[in-house]
Amino acid sequence: MYICLCHAVTESDIQCAVEQGTRTMRELRDELKVATQCGRCASCAKTCLNHALAELAEGQEIAA
Repeated sequence: MYICLCHAVTESDIQCAVEQGTRTMRELRDELKVATQCGRCASCAKTCLNHALAELAEGQEIAA
Protein backbone atom coordinates (compact mmCIF):
# COMPACT_ATOMS: atom_id res chain seq x y z
CA MET A 1 0.00 0.00 0.00
CA TYR A 2 1.23 3.49 -0.77
CA ILE A 3 1.94 5.58 2.31
CA CYS A 4 3.41 8.71 0.70
CA LEU A 5 1.94 9.53 -2.68
CA CYS A 6 4.21 12.55 -3.19
CA HIS A 7 7.31 10.34 -3.18
CA ALA A 8 5.72 6.97 -4.06
CA VAL A 9 6.77 5.36 -0.76
CA THR A 10 5.08 2.09 0.12
CA GLU A 11 4.63 0.20 3.34
CA SER A 12 7.22 -2.28 2.01
CA ASP A 13 9.71 0.56 1.50
CA ILE A 14 9.33 1.53 5.16
CA GLN A 15 9.73 -2.10 6.23
CA CYS A 16 12.93 -2.39 4.19
CA ALA A 17 14.28 0.84 5.65
CA VAL A 18 13.72 -0.51 9.16
CA GLU A 19 15.45 -3.76 8.26
CA GLN A 20 18.41 -1.67 7.05
CA GLY A 21 18.64 0.30 10.29
CA THR A 22 16.13 3.15 10.20
CA ARG A 23 14.68 3.68 13.67
CA THR A 24 13.13 7.17 13.80
CA MET A 25 10.83 9.38 11.74
CA ARG A 26 13.73 11.76 11.19
CA GLU A 27 15.78 8.93 9.69
CA LEU A 28 12.78 7.84 7.63
CA ARG A 29 12.35 11.38 6.29
CA ASP A 30 16.05 11.59 5.43
CA GLU A 31 16.06 8.16 3.79
CA LEU A 32 12.74 8.08 1.91
CA LYS A 33 11.61 11.74 1.95
CA VAL A 34 8.37 10.71 3.71
CA ALA A 35 6.36 13.68 5.05
CA THR A 36 8.63 16.25 3.40
CA GLN A 37 6.24 17.63 0.82
CA CYS A 38 2.54 17.91 1.70
CA GLY A 39 2.85 16.13 5.08
CA ARG A 40 -0.44 14.25 4.86
CA CYS A 41 1.32 10.91 5.19
CA ALA A 42 3.16 11.71 8.44
CA SER A 43 0.80 9.95 10.85
CA CYS A 44 0.39 6.88 8.65
CA ALA A 45 4.15 6.70 8.07
CA LYS A 46 4.72 6.89 11.83
CA THR A 47 2.24 4.05 12.37
CA CYS A 48 3.96 1.92 9.71
CA LEU A 49 7.36 2.71 11.21
CA ASN A 50 6.21 1.68 14.68
CA HIS A 51 4.66 -1.51 13.31
CA ALA A 52 7.85 -2.42 11.45
CA LEU A 53 9.94 -1.72 14.56
CA ALA A 54 7.64 -3.91 16.66
CA GLU A 55 7.94 -6.75 14.14
CA LEU A 56 11.71 -6.37 14.15
CA ALA A 57 11.85 -6.47 17.95
CA GLU A 58 9.56 -9.49 18.03
CA GLY A 59 11.76 -11.29 15.53
CA GLN A 60 14.85 -10.54 17.59
CA GLU A 61 13.19 -11.85 20.77
CA ILE A 62 12.30 -15.11 19.04
CA ALA A 63 15.86 -15.49 17.70
CA ALA A 64 17.40 -14.94 21.15
